[in-house]
Amino acid sequence: MKHLLIRLINLGLRGTTLVSKFLLIFMLARYLEPAELGLYGLLTVTIGYSLYFLGFDFYIFTTREVLKAKPEQRGRLLKSQLALSLILYAVFLPLTAGLFGLGLLPWWLFPWFLLLLVLEHVTQELNRLLVALQRQLVASWILFFRAGAWCLAVVGVMFLNESSQQLQTVLVGWIAGSSIGLVIGVTVLWRTRMGGWQLTVDWKWLKQGLRIALPMLVATLALRGIYTVDRYWFEALAGLDALGAYVLFIGMCTALLGFMDAGVFTFLYPAMIAANANNNSAEFRRKYRQLAWQTFALTGLFSLCAWLVITPLLEWLGRPLYLEKIELFGWLLLATGLFVVGMIPHYGLYARGKDKALITAHIAGFLVFLASTAAMAPFWAELAVPFGLISAFVFILAWKTLQFYRLTPADWR
Repeated sequence: MKHLLIRLINLGLRGTTLVSKFLLIFMLARYLEPAELGLYGLLTVTIGYSLYFLGFDFYIFTTREVLKAKPEQRGRLLKSQLALSLILYAVFLPLTAGLFGLGLLPWWLFPWFLLLLVLEHVTQELNRLLVALQRQLVASWILFFRAGAWCLAVVGVMFLNESSQQLQTVLVGWIAGSSIGLVIGVTVLWRTRMGGWQLTVDWKWLKQGLRIALPMLVATLALRGIYTVDRYWFEALAGLDALGAYVLFIGMCTALLGFMDAGVFTFLYPAMIAANANNNSAEFRRKYRQLAWQTFALTGLFSLCAWLVITPLLEWLGRPLYLEKIELFGWLLLATGLFVVGMIPHYGLYARGKDKALITAHIAGFLVFLASTAAMAPFWAELAVPFGLISAFVFILAWKTLQFYRLTPADWR
């Protein structure tokens, strides 16, 4: 009974976080000027992408190693990862100034950017570590404060106080939420019994981890690069005001991915991994088919509902620009649907340990995005980026599907 209650609370927190993020982006479209919303979109994707350079996806290695290690040895592993993080901070944090020097972001955002980047990285790593230590409920609370609670607070403040309807209010709320998550994570970790902190940094262990993490990092940077470059490229082609509409629409569309991740993928792909480890082809095939039909059905349902409600929602916002750009929403919804459907063969390959196929798909997909967007830009500027997204995700879907059928025996499919 207690286990069931914890799981329900865990799901509730994650669901509330998703709804809060969606509500924030929607209400910001009402309270902020389109240009401010566009700038917020650039800031969030830039921070999200920069996190990979501060973390190097090293958690992929650390999570497994921490679970294997005895409690009296875990402190040394975490101390070693901390040493790696400090080196990465020293290298990459100064380089971020180049984004502002090139005029991609305004200089007044620089101190906000640095503080948020560090807070997001630390709380993200704490979240992952606590999940690995089987403290999922605490991890969900951290996620709720760093990505959900502050969104609700900001919306409430802006609703009650018209003078607070500005981007700085959002940034203060973001910092406050991440700070609370940081305090919770550090407190819980401090009370967790782990030895080895007094030992020296294990540089050999770090080198071993980097050899494992770096190939996946390259693939992640390529895939996430699509959803980072797109904002900057769209701004260059259509302007900051139009980018506000793009940020609103892409925020609404990517709610589908968050919903699918929390409600479908998180529950099914671990079972596929276990079936593969146990060499149970029948169970793998059953879970894979379950993943496929749930993904198709829910993606179709979400897309239909989104298309039916988008016009009245935009009319309620009271900003004519968004209604003028409504065609953009349809193309972005199509791109997102293709991306989500592409997760079916993705998890099939991932569960069977076929990482090379995924790495190739993501790198090639990024190149397809760059080429197709560049080809479209001279003829139809505002739709060049959505066209690039659709082209990339069609390619990734086709490639992963082909590789899944090529690398998976018939009785596993």
